[in-house]
Amino acid sequence: MSFDLDAGVLCLDFANTAEWHASEQPAEKLRDYADLLAWAEAAGALPAERGAALRRLARRRPAEVAVVHARAIALREATYRLFASHARAEGADPADLALLNEHLGPALRRLRLDPSPAGFVWAWAEGPPDLVEPLWPVVRSAGELLTSDHLERVAQCADDRGCGYLFLDMSRNRSRRWCSMDTCGNRAKARRHYRRQKAEPPNAA
Repeated sequence: MSFDLDAGVLCLDFANTAEWHASEQPAEKLRDYADLLAWAEAAGALPAERGAALRRLARRRPAEVAVVHARAIALREATYRLFASHARAEGADPADLALLNEHLGPALRRLRLDPSPAGFVWAWAEGPPDLVEPLWPVVRSAGELLTSDHLERVAQCADDRGCGYLFLDMSRNRSRRWCSMDTCGNRAKARRHYRRQKAEPPNAA
């Protein structure tokens, strides 16, 4: 399984784990808990040794794994709606914000400050593996983005087929419209070219 990890911030990468998210039939990329761990490792949200420990724990607790996976999907959907609504200049659904806050408290309780050569850094407190662990960096990222100046740079792919991809538009004049010019951008460019050609009168003989 490959994941798109170029949205510009972890929480949006997580929100984009369903392809064609704004369409009637999104394609799920987090099909089970194993996919969640694979995404978290690929995104740099979970060290490999913690991922290995969580896989061992998951094999011993299949019923709990199913619950955590369902919670992860619910959090993903709430995160997506929160940022997509903001990108469309719409108000946030209180239920989505409540769900994020429900995850935020336990996650922040595991944060600590560690020394580093440059001063201090945030780190996650060591402890026994917790199946919810892959979600902690996600909710922290979402909280930081929602309260930062970069929130105004959250944008959604303008593709009319329902791509729905979220990203940080870091262009100087906030003019980015597509998830990628190689995919949705090129399709839109080709459609504009086709429409212009149809609109032009044929050359006189």
